[in-house]
Amino acid sequence: MTSTVVVGGFFGDEGKGKIISYLAIKDNPSIIVRGGAGPNAGHTIRDGDRVYKVRMLPSGFLNKNAKVMIGPGVVINPDVLLKEIRDFDASGRSFIDKHCGIIEETHLTRDSKGDLKEKIGSTGSGTGPANADRAMRVLKLAKDFDSLSSLIVDVPEEINSAISKNENVLIEGTQGTFLSLWHGTYPFVTSKDVTASGICADIGLGPKNVDEVIVVFKSYVTRVGTGPLANELTLEQAQSKGWSEFGTVTGRQRRAADFDFDLARRAIMLNSATQISITKLDVIFPSCAGMTSYDNLPEEAKSFIQNIERELNIPVTIIGTGPAIDDVIDRRS
Repeated sequence: MTSTVVVGGFFGDEGKGKIISYLAIKDNPSIIVRGGAGPNAGHTIRDGDRVYKVRMLPSGFLNKNAKVMIGPGVVINPDVLLKEIRDFDASGRSFIDKHCGIIEETHLTRDSKGDLKEKIGSTGSGTGPANADRAMRVLKLAKDFDSLSSLIVDVPEEINSAISKNENVLIEGTQGTFLSLWHGTYPFVTSKDVTASGICADIGLGPKNVDEVIVVFKSYVTRVGTGPLANELTLEQAQSKGWSEFGTVTGRQRRAADFDFDLARRAIMLNSATQISITKLDVIFPSCAGMTSYDNLPEEAKSFIQNIERELNIPVTIIGTGPAIDDVIDRRS
């Protein structure tokens, strides 16, 4: 039984939602718990004919046997959370900590104007202003709202108790390493640290209780909004490669570049990664679409994976080969 932390290695949009959903079903954890900044992060999950766009609930909610939780370090928009619980059939198994901060209308207003919107390219979700108010110790918490009382549990106690009982716990990060307030391309970053250490702090998990850290890299790099992006392709070049994408929360065009080994090395260092997940291999190599066996991959795709392992000195254990949850090659022993 293990505790596994999953975080993004680039600028978000790496496909964490799909990987977490796969792990949630494959490894059948008793708890799936989310850290991160707030509803400014969006994950897209495709299960059969249905597509889910998730902003608050952990992406592993499709495992109906697992409890899904949000750690005390996350700020919550109650309207978004309650709608997702209702729409995604997660009632009775969704929980938050009493110390989760609450986004109110004033935060949405502040986030939709000024430097946050014009310079940083904020999502307008209210996440940044809410986290700023938390730093100033004026933010209201979940315990202050009767409408949330039925969802409240002691999240750190729940997850540490599960680990002590040798149950699987899956810890979900949001955004990507280089959107971290501490380690990213400041000021074009989110309002918190979102490396593995920050995510664990968000949920109340100490470093000695982490078994595995999976860093998710897309087969190429994308970034939504402003901020530096090394070797950025033109929109026409990205479209010609089939790399034209749009953000889950904002719907904005994602900027694109080739896989960045320098960023990847630093992400591995900052997150103490033990495994790598590579997503969207099928976008780079269309003949890989839907494959579930590494042995069946064409040689050029195997070479791509082998080069990543050689350059980064970390095993690539989980490979995404399509948008569906089970479009995965799982190389874990």
